[in-house]
Amino acid sequence: MTADDSTPREGEQGPEDSSDAPFHFTDKRKVDPESGQARESGPASGEGAPAAGADDAPAAGEPGDPLEALDFEPEGAAAEDAAVIAAKAEAAQHLDALQRERASFTNYRNRAVRDNETARTRGTQDVLTALLPVLDDIERARTHGELTGPFVAISEKLEGALAKFGIERFGEVGEEFDPNVHEALMHRTDAEATSSTVELVVEPGYRIGDKVVRAARVGVVGPE
Repeated sequence: MTADDSTPREGEQGPEDSSDAPFHFTDKRKVDPESGQARESGPASGEGAPAAGADDAPAAGEPGDPLEALDFEPEGAAAEDAAVIAAKAEAAQHLDALQRERASFTNYRNRAVRDNETARTRGTQDVLTALLPVLDDIERARTHGELTGPFVAISEKLEGALAKFGIERFGEVGEEFDPNVHEALMHRTDAEATSSTVELVVEPGYRIGDKVVRAARVGVVGPE
């Protein structure tokens, strides 16, 4: 073959243009399959390949790492709100406990006041019960005109002292008969009587406030 025969003729393909020419490919994988490491942008292992992931590169002004775009301030605010809610709940618990203690103390104070008043009344009642015979003697002496001289002043001082403790004497002739405060030792009828009244006081009655210590012992006259 001559040198002219090696020159491709018009319309014919040379060896480089034949279908038997070697095939070249571009490895665009972002991770090296051998090392498992991410590849940097640029030609792939001397193959002259374009930058790996060029189509996936972030646009201008966008962060390369998606984590950098996260804003963690809401977590801090949420944590602060949770702390405030917990503090308010604790304060509400303390307030509730304080209110319970205050109510308990108020009930105790009221009960103590009632107990003290009851004890005071009972003590006064015991003293009055012990003095009833003396008071009855003074009243009989006054009724019969035998209470004279210094005994008049003594009896008035005694009755004044008893009045300071809320002791009251009751039972007078002409009062309307009341079985709640009068004890009828005798009873008679009268054609002119229109209601039952006290006509005789044998022993006056005594009470402390609304509590009757002893009913007045009286004689009653009533209608037929």
